[in-house]
Amino acid sequence: MKLFDRLRPAVLACLVAASALGSAPAAAETIVMASTTSTEQSGLFSHLLPAFKQASGIDIKVVAQGTGQALDTGRRGDADVLFVHDQAAEEKFVAEGYGVKRYPVMYNDFVLIGPASDPAGVKGKDIVEALKKLASANADFISRGDKSGTHAAELRYWKQAGLDGRQGNGYKACGCGMGPALNMASSTGAYVLSDRGTWLSFKNRGTLAILVEGDKRLFNQYGVMVVNPAKHPHVKAAPAQKFVDWIISPAGQQAIAGYKIDGQQLFFPNADQ
Repeated sequence: MKLFDRLRPAVLACLVAASALGSAPAAAETIVMASTTSTEQSGLFSHLLPAFKQASGIDIKVVAQGTGQALDTGRRGDADVLFVHDQAAEEKFVAEGYGVKRYPVMYNDFVLIGPASDPAGVKGKDIVEALKKLASANADFISRGDKSGTHAAELRYWKQAGLDGRQGNGYKACGCGMGPALNMASSTGAYVLSDRGTWLSFKNRGTLAILVEGDKRLFNQYGVMVVNPAKHPHVKAAPAQKFVDWIISPAGQQAIAGYKIDGQQLFFPNADQ
């Protein structure tokens, strides 16, 4: 038998394997998004990102942080796109050249959570008056203390109450995300400011309930920005912009509106504002 005839099966097997490798689909492109713990812990991204992947073929790796940390991640060039909720800080980020452009995406609101028995008597619609009562009573209050969008809003409300730095002896900063802060409040019977989305998805409520809601000052706007490749040339600006374009499109906005827990809508699209 000729040598080639003896080797022919092995040669054919190698050719088949090479053909299979050549026809294997290319790996999906991946971008990094730095975002808030509220968008992650509310379950919103588990709802949105598969829809974006189906529409674009792009995978997104989410780094969930407080908004301040997410913005710092963008400043270092360690993310391609940011999805956060502190409008003043976002506009500063763009003005400093770290972001290409800020786009409004959606909103929800903050709520003051506390024991249903409400020992400090804060229940109502006025967040500033509620904080005054908490400080006066030295009530236990868990602050995120993490430079997040929620923490920035909380500090703004204390300042509006004239109590910046004078929140009472029960005030404790955990330096943690929204979920852990709610867990601490639940286990200690403390008050805490939360975004509504994370609260609606929170399962360990114990005796906690919403005590203050409906104040227009509790409005919570989210924005999205591509990190500027002029600052960090390695940033994947093109696929990041594809996400921005999708999330502010009718398809993306409908996906946001369609996310509900127990029939309650968590976020409200407003990219066209």
